[in-house]
Amino acid sequence: MSSAHLSVTDVSWRPHKRAAPVLRTTSFEVQKGHVLGVVGPNGAGKSTLLRLLYRFQVPTTGHVKINGTDIWKIPPRKVAQHVAAVLQEQAAAFGLSVREIIALGRTPYRRTYGSADMRDLDVIKNVMAMLDLTGLEHRDFGTLSGGERQRVMVARALAQEPEILILDEPTNHLDIRHQLEVLALIRQLDLTIVVSLHDLNMAADICDNILVLEDGHPRGFGTPDSLLTEVLVSNTFRVDARREKLAPSDTNHLSFHLPH
Repeated sequence: MSSAHLSVTDVSWRPHKRAAPVLRTTSFEVQKGHVLGVVGPNGAGKSTLLRLLYRFQVPTTGHVKINGTDIWKIPPRKVAQHVAAVLQEQAAAFGLSVREIIALGRTPYRRTYGSADMRDLDVIKNVMAMLDLTGLEHRDFGTLSGGERQRVMVARALAQEPEILILDEPTNHLDIRHQLEVLALIRQLDLTIVVSLHDLNMAADICDNILVLEDGHPRGFGTPDSLLTEVLVSNTFRVDARREKLAPSDTNHLSFHLPH
């Protein structure tokens, strides 16, 4: 796997000309191999931003570039070889097995009606092993638990062999063990990753930089330690946030309380 440089310049999005912007002018860069966490309250514009990054929606203004090239100037199939996404919404399985769902990740590399070649089979086998799915490969996707389905969708994305991986709340539906496994996977992948998360401590633990959104506005961009201050977190999420030191590692941890 390899990574790419992601550049987002002055992007915004609104559903139509007379509508208020859902996402207001936002700019940032993600260096090769870095992890960017996107955080903010519900309705902040996180999922809208991610849709712009994986070419689902056209920005109303601005540009999204991979290694300096605008993604809207690249054929869709080519973009799918560079960018993969794991969404909160999971598509219907239509009776497909786990292996068949993961194999869909190879679609951008196949010629029309082409069958899987040895390269495809190797990639599918490797990502199933990476996500602990080998024993489930013949199961109907529709019979899986929510956590198992999420792992399959991550595997399908990795089967695209992307340079940039977009994850929209990837730990939803996962039990604690598989949350930790997905987080460990994020740390070890040699990919550029953009991930939206609700858990600020989780974001601080795995991300190189954080982008904070509120009501469609970018409220800050920077390293977790410099950005996630008590004041910014309290104001953005309308809570009383406090930084604490956790023994014995002496690491920073945010706790949250309802304001009096």
